[in-house]
Amino acid sequence: MKQKDDYLWKGILEDVFDDFLRFLHSDADKVFDLNRGITFLDKELEQLFPPEDDEFAPKVVDKLAQVYTYDGTEEWILIHVEVQGSYRKDFALRMFTYYYRILDKYHKRIAAYAILTEASKKPRPNTYEEEFMGTGISYRFNMYKIAEQDDEALLASNNPFALVVLTAKAAFVGKSLNNDSQSDEVLLQVKIQLARELLIRRIAKGKIRGLMNFLRYYVRFDSSEVNTIFEQEVEN
Repeated sequence: MKQKDDYLWKGILEDVFDDFLRFLHSDADKVFDLNRGITFLDKELEQLFPPEDDEFAPKVVDKLAQVYTYDGTEEWILIHVEVQGSYRKDFALRMFTYYYRILDKYHKRIAAYAILTEASKKPRPNTYEEEFMGTGISYRFNMYKIAEQDDEALLASNNPFALVVLTAKAAFVGKSLNNDSQSDEVLLQVKIQLARELLIRRIAKGKIRGLMNFLRYYVRFDSSEVNTIFEQEVEN
């Protein structure tokens, strides 16, 4: 199931990557020339991190994208998006490892993002620091914790990525209930509400398809009967 979730995150990030940039940066359209397109560098990333050299399998959620900026040149920025389900103590080191390997290969500016999808609201470090005998380094990356986000603010947002965050938060719904049927009932109402939000908004059809699939398969019911009820509601 974890591998399936990883593929779902990979797909939705590609579907709404421009919205992701706008969601985290209000001035994104002034910085990035998104009309020139976004190129995903999956093969390049695999060359830097071959499977036999990476203990954090599967790593398909790691996204490397090339975008252009409005800085007067054709220089592009590499953006590394990290989706981490359960937090690891050496996570910051992993982020730094990605940074220096990408920098060494491409010699480009890098904006790195860590999206933490864990249910815990415990603070996590967004820096990696090392020091020895007067020599040191401090690396800082952007961190976005799903569990900390406010539902009302997300619902008020017109950005499609807000629905991605709400869907990821829906995965926490009912976890505190011991009864599977009660958990499914609570989750059903949440998923129906999100489906309605998705369908009433003015979003490109291609993105709606991706967002709906993410909602369908990322947040799963224990009962197949409840899933059938959800699908019928979506059709209605």
